[in-house]
Amino acid sequence: MSKNKEYIEKYAEYAMEQMRRYGIPASVTLAQGICESASGQSELSRKGNNHFGIKATSSWIQNGGKYLVYTDDRPNEKFCQYASVGDSYEHHSRFLKENSRYAACFNLSPDDYKGWTEGIAQAGYATGSDYAGKLQKIIEQNGLQEYDRQVMQEMKEQGRCFGLEENPLGETENAAYSFPVKRKDFLFVTTPFGVESRSSDSGEKVHKGMDIRCNDDSVLATENGGKVISVKGSGAGQSVTVEYSRKDGSKVQCSYLHLSDIAVKVGDVVNASQKLGVSGNTGTRTTGEHLHFGVKSVSADGSKRDMDPAAYLAEIGQKGNIKLQALHNGNDLLAKYKSNAPQEQKVSSEDWMKKILSSEDSGVGISGTNDPILDMAMTTFMSLMMLAAQIDSNDEERQKGLISAMAANRLVDLTSLVPGMRQCTITVGENGKTVLHAESGTVKIDRELTSSEMNRLSLILGNANLSEESKRTKIAGMVTGIVATQQASQNFEQGMEAESQQQNLQRK
Repeated sequence: MSKNKEYIEKYAEYAMEQMRRYGIPASVTLAQGICESASGQSELSRKGNNHFGIKATSSWIQNGGKYLVYTDDRPNEKFCQYASVGDSYEHHSRFLKENSRYAACFNLSPDDYKGWTEGIAQAGYATGSDYAGKLQKIIEQNGLQEYDRQVMQEMKEQGRCFGLEENPLGETENAAYSFPVKRKDFLFVTTPFGVESRSSDSGEKVHKGMDIRCNDDSVLATENGGKVISVKGSGAGQSVTVEYSRKDGSKVQCSYLHLSDIAVKVGDVVNASQKLGVSGNTGTRTTGEHLHFGVKSVSADGSKRDMDPAAYLAEIGQKGNIKLQALHNGNDLLAKYKSNAPQEQKVSSEDWMKKILSSEDSGVGISGTNDPILDMAMTTFMSLMMLAAQIDSNDEERQKGLISAMAANRLVDLTSLVPGMRQCTITVGENGKTVLHAESGTVKIDRELTSSEMNRLSLILGNANLSEESKRTKIAGMVTGIVATQQASQNFEQGMEAESQQQNLQRK
């Protein structure tokens, strides 16, 4: 994804909110943000959340406004520094609204981006040539007009008026706090903090972090005013560590491991929601793409201890009013650290399966596709997962653990169902492609299931009159038949090849 696209995805809602409040086209605000902040990569935006290049006036400073010193048109100029990106967007709108030079713009329609860009340029917002043309190019190349249309339609349907500051700001940003990756519902934790079951030469191994399922995600700073103290590559792959100071002299260090890309350097000051890098699978001891998020508490005397990241996330979640959960096998890891947290209801294996498969982390959607073939594949996959979990254990907590692993890998292990098979699994891709992987010792197949085979699977699994045992027997027979057919086909092809080689030798 390009830097412009990343920026738009992250801040489009901010611009739309400003359009509702002040009548400034969201497209224009976004285009200016991209242009003035280098898509959020400029020094002013990274260190001071200043996305519009607004300079600090004497009144700003006299009123207690913070500022950064930066060389722009002239050496050592003072620029506004904000607590959050949201504050920068709000100040940009007020800057235009309260400055008489831009008064004519507010007589234009909120979706007249050409008129607005020309008016802003003529009023002298920037010293560069063809500023209006540059903004219009950004708008048109990225389709930013669509955000203007969305807001216009929304305001019309709701009977609301533009340009009212009473139009509320949404919860697009908790100014001072963020979770390490952005999610709509919950973080899918594959391995929590504590003792792992994996054996090692030294016996039990303590897992000193929280593994969060990711897929090429931006990893984010969690608080304002953090300092990057480490950027390196090691056995854990590429990693970043950010340190946050506390009033009592103690510190908190947050580490991000297995990254595929790093966007900061040692010494950088970062703020909540600022991109530090991209999740990945780098390192020598990885188990698929995820973010290993570790937290250390550093006392005033310098002594360190590993702490449960769930405790830290619960703390900043409460401070920042972040509603996300961190779920491991259906259980919220943050709940025990939250004050006055309501008693959690126990989640069944089936409910956890539905929740995780419908999440953005599983890579497998189960509904709303409007594609009957894909919907059937997802439904079949769900049923196979539940069947495989029940085969392995009657204990519900263990079943939920198995479901988590299957969802994370998009793979159902049916080996125990099929006698004589060394390995037998079914995987479902993001496009609904269902593939059987089987190895008997004499034959190995990797083949996409046909529509008729998928339909047969679906009929077996969806038959309420069949017992679970009968379903297992029928599926085992079906898989054995597919493998036998494939083996016969391979034997025939090998026989024909051998016969052809023999005939060639005889001709010689």
